[in-house]
Amino acid sequence: MRIISASQFDGKRSVDAGTREQQEAVKAILADVRERGDEAVRDYTERFDRVRLEQFLVTEEEFIEASGLVAPEVKEALAEAAENIRDFHSRQVRQSWFSTKESGTLLGQIIRPLKRAGLYVPGGTAAYPSSVLMNAIPAKIAGVPQVVITTPPGRDGKINPAILVAAQIAGVKEIYKVGGAQAIAALTYGTEQIKAVDKIVGPGNIFVALAKREVFGLVSIDMVAGPSEIAVLADETANPRYIAADLLSQAEHDPMSAAILVTTSQTVAEAVSEEVERQLADLPRRSIAEAAIRDFGAILVVQDLEEGFAAINRIAPEHLEIMIADPFEHLGKVENAGAIFLGPYSSEPVGDYFAGTNHVIPTNGTARFSSPLSVDDFIKKSSVVSYSKRDLRENGHKIVALAEQEGLAAHGRAITERLRDFDREEQERDRG
Repeated sequence: MRIISASQFDGKRSVDAGTREQQEAVKAILADVRERGDEAVRDYTERFDRVRLEQFLVTEEEFIEASGLVAPEVKEALAEAAENIRDFHSRQVRQSWFSTKESGTLLGQIIRPLKRAGLYVPGGTAAYPSSVLMNAIPAKIAGVPQVVITTPPGRDGKINPAILVAAQIAGVKEIYKVGGAQAIAALTYGTEQIKAVDKIVGPGNIFVALAKREVFGLVSIDMVAGPSEIAVLADETANPRYIAADLLSQAEHDPMSAAILVTTSQTVAEAVSEEVERQLADLPRRSIAEAAIRDFGAILVVQDLEEGFAAINRIAPEHLEIMIADPFEHLGKVENAGAIFLGPYSSEPVGDYFAGTNHVIPTNGTARFSSPLSVDDFIKKSSVVSYSKRDLRENGHKIVALAEQEGLAAHGRAITERLRDFDREEQERDRG
C-alpha cells in the first residue's frame, strides 16, 4: 500500500453519479415499468437475469425448500445475529408524547410506522442474507405492517436459499423475484403483482443506486450508498496483522472500496503495507481487493493522535476502527463516522454480521450529515397543536406581526378574525 502524509489525501471518490448512458438506461426502465407494469418487469428480468417469470412472488414451497438447503450452523448463526439486531434496535423505539401548559395549550408529537416498506436485497454471487436482517428487523420493530423484499432470481428462477431463510427469521414472507432498476420501479409505482411502497431501503449496484436517486420524492429512500470503506486509526500498540486483515475485509467488496490506515507510527505503517501484500496472495477475491487497495487504499502517517483524529473527521468514514492504547479516552474526538469500532477485538465484520448494530451506513464522506439505518427510518412523526383561547388572545398580535412582516395577509387575517371575536366577547361582558 502507498504510504503518504495526511495532507496529501482527501479520501473522496466520485462514484455515485454513473455515466450518462447508465442514467438514461435507468430513466428508460423506470418509465417503461410505470407504463407497462408486470410485462415490462418480465422483459427486463428475462434480459438481465436470463429467466422469464410469470409469477414473481416466492411461494411457501420455495421457503420450505430453501430451509433444507442452508446448513444448520448458518441458520443458527443467522438466528442469533437476528436476536442481537433486535436487542440493539429495540432501544431506538420512540414514543408519542404530549405536553400541556397551565394556559390550556397542548403540544405533542405522534409517532406512526410507515404502512409499507420495500427492501432491496442483492442476489446472485453478491447475495447477502445479513442485509435482510439489517433492513427488515428495524422495520418490524418500528411496527411497519407490510414489509416486502425484492431480490433478483438466478437463471433457474429461484432465490438464494440463505436469503429466504434470513427473511423467515426476520418475519418477512412477501418476497418478489425481481432485481435491478426494474425492482425499484415496481416498488415505486406498483404493478399488477407488486404493490407500491412508502420507502425503499437496501444496497444494490449502480443501476439500483441511480434508480433510487431518481424516484426519491415519489417514495422515501434510505440513502444512495457508494462502495464500502474502512478507516483505521492506529498507534504503535496496534497489531499490523489485524489492521491488514480488516482493511482487506472491506477492500474485497468492490474495486472501488476504500481502505485507509491513519497511524502515528512509521513502523506500523510499513508493517501493515507488507502484511496487506502477504494476505492478498491467497485471498479468493484477490483481484477485487487488489484493485481497491491500488486505487483507493492509503496509509497516512501523522505526527500525533490530534492530527490523526483531524484526518479521520475530514474523511468521515463509513467504518472507523480505533486501535490505540486507550480508545475510550479519545472517543469524544470522533465527529464524523458511520460506525465506530473500539479496540483490537472489535473487527469491522463483527458489526457487519453479529454484534447487533446496523451495517447499512453512510459512505463516501456522508457520515458528516447522515446516520446508519435505524428504527427512525421506518416511522413518521405528526406534530399536534391544541392552542388555547387564552394563549391565542395573549399571543395573536405577535403572530399577526410576523405574518405581516412576511407579506402574507391571509395568514394574519386568520388570526385577526378570531381576535375580533375575543374583543366582541369582552365588550358584551362589559355591557352585561
